[in-house]
Amino acid sequence: NMLERSEWIKGCEKNLRGGTVYLKNFRCAAKAEKAILKITALGVYEVKLNGERVGDFILAPGWTSYLNRLQVQSYDVTNLLKTENSLEVTVGQGWRAIANKRDGSDFLGYRDTALIAELTIVYADGRTESIVTDSSWTARESKLRYTNIYDGDIYDATFKAGSARHCICVDLEKDMLIPQEGEKIVEQERMPALQIIKTPAGETVIDFGQNMTGYVEFRIKGTPGAQATISHGETLDRDGNFYNANYRSADAQIKFICDGEEHIYKSALTFFGFRYIRLENWPDEIKKENFTAVVVHSDIRRTGYFECSDETVNKLFKNIIWGQKSNSLDVPTDCPQRDERLGWTGDAQVFVRTASLNFDVKRFFKKWLRDLAADQGRDGCVPHVIPNIFDDMGGSSAWSDAAVICPWEIYRTYGDKAVLEEQFDSMKAWIDWMRERSENGRRSGGSHFGDWLGLDSPEGSYKGATPEDLIATAYYKYSTELFIKAAHALGRDVSEYENIPAEAAAAFRREYMENGRVKNATQTGSVLALFFDITDDRAATATQLNELVKRTGHLETGFVGTPYLLHALSDNGYAETAYDLLLRREYPSWLYPISKGATTVWEHWDGIKPDGTMWSTDMNSFNHYAYGAVADWMYGAAAGINSDPDRPGFEHIIFRPVTDRQLDFVKASIDTRRGTVASEWRRENGRIKYIFTVPEGCCASVIIGGEKHEVGAADRKSTRLNSSHLGIS
Repeated sequence: NMLERSEWIKGCEKNLRGGTVYLKNFRCAAKAEKAILKITALGVYEVKLNGERVGDFILAPGWTSYLNRLQVQSYDVTNLLKTENSLEVTVGQGWRAIANKRDGSDFLGYRDTALIAELTIVYADGRTESIVTDSSWTARESKLRYTNIYDGDIYDATFKAGSARHCICVDLEKDMLIPQEGEKIVEQERMPALQIIKTPAGETVIDFGQNMTGYVEFRIKGTPGAQATISHGETLDRDGNFYNANYRSADAQIKFICDGEEHIYKSALTFFGFRYIRLENWPDEIKKENFTAVVVHSDIRRTGYFECSDETVNKLFKNIIWGQKSNSLDVPTDCPQRDERLGWTGDAQVFVRTASLNFDVKRFFKKWLRDLAADQGRDGCVPHVIPNIFDDMGGSSAWSDAAVICPWEIYRTYGDKAVLEEQFDSMKAWIDWMRERSENGRRSGGSHFGDWLGLDSPEGSYKGATPEDLIATAYYKYSTELFIKAAHALGRDVSEYENIPAEAAAAFRREYMENGRVKNATQTGSVLALFFDITDDRAATATQLNELVKRTGHLETGFVGTPYLLHALSDNGYAETAYDLLLRREYPSWLYPISKGATTVWEHWDGIKPDGTMWSTDMNSFNHYAYGAVADWMYGAAAGINSDPDRPGFEHIIFRPVTDRQLDFVKASIDTRRGTVASEWRRENGRIKYIFTVPEGCCASVIIGGEKHEVGAADRKSTRLNSSHLGIS
């Protein structure tokens, strides 16, 4: 068992919503050879040894399904030890403030925090000493009077805590303790203040120029008792005033009470989604250099790059990258700013492929998928958010299917069977849950999000017009197919499932199609019939989809149809229509938000309407990554980089670039487990020139103009291939 000699401790303090400071003083009799601190908390913590911050992990221990899994961090603190030592750990509620009340226990209110730790010191003579959490530790209240994931901090520099009192040992389980699995969360970039704005309403607003996730580091002095407030927002309103009504009930503020000394402050136990801050009652002269935004997210490494001759498309790609960074704070969240910030399964599922090309997210997703399995119902039902903070929500098609699609896509990008092995029982349980609720291959009934935020819905509805049972049946077919492929990759027998995809496809065609066309067609309905390989007449279905797009002149798809829309067109002879959608400037389109100053991807196609008014305060995030899934098409079709699904992990690369007269060049690269794969095409003197980069030891197929060129690992003189190597004119 981890930390078996240590006890869970909590303070006697009354202020449960502030920071609790746990203290332990100890002496080292000799010079230490090695000192390792193992520590975790229910809540989030920051630890200092002799006044120095230990490690660079922000918001440790991160967010997991606390009842089942709580990560323990290990830090080497050898260099921080002295003869007389003071260990100080500040703990705040963190995500426990939003965790379901069942995440408490008989001994701990769900808002309570608790700490467990062990410091093991090894001396030169081989002796070891352990400092463990027990009732000899003391705790006191902190100057951080309030800290909350949604509402922010209240820091009172004038507060003087009473003397520290001995901690209470609490009888909490330790069987959920696990070593650190995910990527740690760290400070990634520092963004200087871009400009100070005096708004028409007379507010003082600072613009950092980029919507992001993190916090502001600021310098403040002020006379004793002066209270300054910082509010966070993503955008300005039509008149240029500060706006954050879309944060709903999240206050997202820092209140700082001055003591006359100069302080440099930044949050330690919470985070914000923002581009702008508003200053109220600022006690000092406001200077740009006193404010720096600190970008915080999981320590994922950038792997994917894309560029083309259209600068607005390049800006879209940059916004997609920022949307991913902003929503990769330990869990794949829907948004980082409002009173939500949850690991919505639907958002993660539609974006996982793009996520895995843009960044190395293998570890990030493996940890989250283990939480998905831990929170999955005994009956196999998958909750809509992971970690699950709702009691009885789950089972929506396209959301709960994350249980199958996410592990498959991680396997497809990284070629690591371990993720399939680990998630296999969870995948199977979800397929079984659907199977029990299907008749003759058709899934009907149940509660679904449908084609969430589709534009073809009646006014006032969040769900697009595509029938929920149609979507559910399509996903039943698709997920079962991926589950069978996963089983085959692992050499497992799943013969009892092998007939489901064909049954579900037949049911879909029987119920929802006629003569190769979807009845009462929506764009999303036709997209699913094509992309999930359900139609038995691809030409007729593709013609129908193309007609639907041409009729409106724009996309109408929501969360379900959008990720596959351009693929469904370009894979079936309508590449020009796909490019027209990508390059469209007006609402609704991927590029429209950029005309309104977007620096991330929006939740709504018209979060800010053409007349400058807001879509709504109810559900209007300006930092949602789901629609950024179009980057998968930018890599796979526009640049033409694809990993053969039968030989995952880019062992066999398929280059199939789709060119368009509206662009002069496209180039992309992906840093894969086998090396860098790159593709480029450009117009030169009326012809198109291609250059492909293949890592050593990999095979490639190049498909251009319907002709296929095979390039074996042994056939290559160099890692770069161009048109002349391949005999393409």
